[in-house]
Amino acid sequence: MGAPYIYKNKLLNCAYTLFDGKVQMITPKQNIANYNEFYEKRWFISGRNVDEFWNKFDCSMSSYIQLCDDVTIGIELCEDLWVTNPPSSKLATDGANIIVNLSASDEYVSKAQYRRDLIANQSARCICGYIYAGASVYESTTDLVFSGATVIAENGAVIAEGKRFQRENVLTIADIDVEKLNTLRQKNMSFENTDDNSYFNDEPFINNENNDLKYRFADPHPFVPSDKSQVRERCEEIFAIQSAGLAKRLEHVGSSGAVVGISGGLDSTLALLVCCEAMKLLGRPNSDILGVTMPGFGTTDRTYHNAVDLMKSLGVTIKEISIKDACIQHMKDIEHDPDIKDITYENTQARERTQILFDMANKHGKLLVGTGDLSELAMGWCTYNGDHMSMYGVNASVPKTLVRYLVEYVADISEEKTALILSDVLDTPVSPELLPPDENGKIAQKTEENIGPYELHDFFLYNFVRFGFTKEKLQKLAEKAFDGRYGSEEISKWLTVFMKRFFISQFKRSCIPDSPKVGSVSLSPRGDWRMPSDASFEEFLK
Repeated sequence: MGAPYIYKNKLLNCAYTLFDGKVQMITPKQNIANYNEFYEKRWFISGRNVDEFWNKFDCSMSSYIQLCDDVTIGIELCEDLWVTNPPSSKLATDGANIIVNLSASDEYVSKAQYRRDLIANQSARCICGYIYAGASVYESTTDLVFSGATVIAENGAVIAEGKRFQRENVLTIADIDVEKLNTLRQKNMSFENTDDNSYFNDEPFINNENNDLKYRFADPHPFVPSDKSQVRERCEEIFAIQSAGLAKRLEHVGSSGAVVGISGGLDSTLALLVCCEAMKLLGRPNSDILGVTMPGFGTTDRTYHNAVDLMKSLGVTIKEISIKDACIQHMKDIEHDPDIKDITYENTQARERTQILFDMANKHGKLLVGTGDLSELAMGWCTYNGDHMSMYGVNASVPKTLVRYLVEYVADISEEKTALILSDVLDTPVSPELLPPDENGKIAQKTEENIGPYELHDFFLYNFVRFGFTKEKLQKLAEKAFDGRYGSEEISKWLTVFMKRFFISQFKRSCIPDSPKVGSVSLSPRGDWRMPSDASFEEFLK
């Protein structure tokens, strides 16, 4: 709570920390507001240079509280947040991962949003939780009105906010994920020179206990913004990053254009659209793109026609090469029975297609553009030295749940004929089409029936790679995020699949082609993700 304190005949504006029935600590305000409606210097002095002071409460003067083993609270007051160098910045680098602010910030038009953004931005800058509580309406007097604003932010996002101008008590509650914050800080070198915080209280006030995430929102689709307008903005930027990266590479190597394999599926469709945008950036025609469709044993009429129709609509150069005879000959050479439709049968097709694409790129002096996405790399759902390989992988840091939205975004800005084709591609089940169609000529091999729902795997991927969460925590978060959609047993089943496949597939990720990073989660072995290929997953499955 806020209260004054007299120090050597001077008045300090302070925050008093109370616990277990007594004052434990007093924190003086460092920055005294003295402009416009504020004239604190009329009464108060800054507590910045107060190093020692007598206290009758048998407590200390500090800005830090060691709440429990993993949580250190830092305290600042009102104007401290608004200055060029807020005390919370040093509090954070000294180890505080939750900042609290007692404030008397009055209201006027547009100030609330500015204050909200300030709190969110400081929580992002400090990689912390930030808890703000303002003076209530009952503090209003003379020329100023207070609103009782309460805001809780975490690493740049406002996770709870109370309604302002209420005439009854407002209690704003949220679960701050301190484990996530601490993981992010471990990756951020701004926190490597943390001081020896001998001024923390020696004993934590409370014991750390597990909670049931009662007040925690778990986003089921962390790669996709929940706000539709933000989805469009996100897609526009990602598409621009992909296209700009490809344009730079094409220009740098002096390529006559791009080669891309077109299957009629989502990933190859997105790669083709990126190629077209790159050509636009370079002022070159789409005919410089060589689109190769390679029907195989599992190709359906629907995907084949979508592939051909899309290439025609976009005006790219089309080449059709059936891989059936070549694959049959290859299986004969390696003495594999084509009736045995196992992994050899499937990978033969993937590698035959890749060989064709590389050789076509060499023949025409073009760059082979890869189509595989981030989710496939995470799960190892790609053929080593098959569709796993290219000269530049434009989709390699785009998760499967976001690929769909990117194709939708391009469909929305395309002319009608192209938009209709893209719409049908979006409605097609995800499949590598390496097994023959069913008796009705429809896709028989559906990826999500084999490895599980991509929305679950993308959820696991984001929270595991970004924050290093344990299997237990991933399970708990997923149950919260997908409540009513997937049961606990089903989540546990696919989480185990994810963990095993993620670990054993690192050898594929260790040698992937260059690709543009588009988001905070990337599995590039040259950038964000350095992992030994033989790391054990056993501890993560306990």
